[in-house]
Amino acid sequence: MTEELNPFEIAQRQLDEAAEFLGLEPGMHAFLREPMRELHVTLPVRMDDGSLQVFKGFRVQYNDARGPAKGGLRFHPNETIDTVRALAAWMTWKTAVVDIPLGGGKGGVVCNPKEMSQRELERLSRAYIRQVGRIIGPKSDVPAPDVYTNPQIMAWMMDEYSALQGHSEPGVITGKPLALGGSAGRMDATARGGMYCLREAGKVLGMDLKGATAAIQGYGNAGYYAQLLGEELLGLNVVCVSDSQGGIFCEDGLECQDVKGHKDETGTCVGLPDMETLSNEELLELDVDVLVPAALENVITAENAGRVKAKIVVELANGPTTPEADEILRKNGVYVIPDFLANAGGVVVSYFEGVQNAYNYYWDLEQVYEGLDSKMTAAFHAVHQMAQAKKVHNRLAAYLVAVVRVAGAVKLRGWV
Repeated sequence: MTEELNPFEIAQRQLDEAAEFLGLEPGMHAFLREPMRELHVTLPVRMDDGSLQVFKGFRVQYNDARGPAKGGLRFHPNETIDTVRALAAWMTWKTAVVDIPLGGGKGGVVCNPKEMSQRELERLSRAYIRQVGRIIGPKSDVPAPDVYTNPQIMAWMMDEYSALQGHSEPGVITGKPLALGGSAGRMDATARGGMYCLREAGKVLGMDLKGATAAIQGYGNAGYYAQLLGEELLGLNVVCVSDSQGGIFCEDGLECQDVKGHKDETGTCVGLPDMETLSNEELLELDVDVLVPAALENVITAENAGRVKAKIVVELANGPTTPEADEILRKNGVYVIPDFLANAGGVVVSYFEGVQNAYNYYWDLEQVYEGLDSKMTAAFHAVHQMAQAKKVHNRLAAYLVAVVRVAGAVKLRGWV
């Protein structure tokens, strides 16, 4: 049987498993399977050469029972509405599992930012906000950066929304530059949250992480900081990293700043002198202690899950493991820290940013890290304890924790 890799259908199947386990009432189950609302927009943008290009965009507000929708905005040539729906669903469970008072949303624009100038990206960013501005806001839906978007794009979007409102509204967007109301600690928050979870996993598994070998698939922001913080906080020995061009391997370990410097100079980590090269597929099957998928969806599947040798998988990417692969990893004793727990550090610090914007008082780095550590540690142990108590794999345990919280809010509001 061919494995279904539609990301939204995977998200629904994961929810279905949790709903069945919980004995969720059919009406509640049906309500939680679909986005509450979504907006499709058409964005005409004047390009630098004078031509007009029309882009498609989306904003999905999956569920806001626990608070305003929260979720990133992607600029990607292969963006689809089903990917955005899936990510909005995972954001709903992510904010619930770390117990912050937000719901789940996501946005996307079908474009290739690598082929666009800064002026074109600014026009596109402002055009997007002119269209979706009617449904977002600090009390309704707060976007943030995601794949191929960054603090500068968030700054343009915040400025455009503020212009529409007639006054400054920094809280409409998170992931902003510090000078415009961003939060200290946002750049490394996703990876830092994942490393806090990995630290706790080492404790419950009785595994000494100092000197443990690790491989990281995807060397963007999350992948780079996973290597840096994995070494600094836990003493990991990262022996392999990769990006879209392929991977590099060194049995003695990679120097983080060498890899980062080479990638900044050439656009890829491949080609770093004196390193073995290997494919992204080969990286997933390396004999390492810790595997960190930090790239895109559906990279660990039923076809290759049986060859994953890592003892712990830390999912910094969204949806890197299919349901069929989950079951194989569980049977093989691989400890998976699921995506919407492992990569929740970003939304936790985004929440902190929104709080700081709301009362116009900003925290120092130590306070942000302390709050993030507290939230991630509590969330990890809630999921681990659920998995142990119910004898289920960690992803299902994370769903059980999150779905109970979201369904409870829906029930209390009287929606179902």
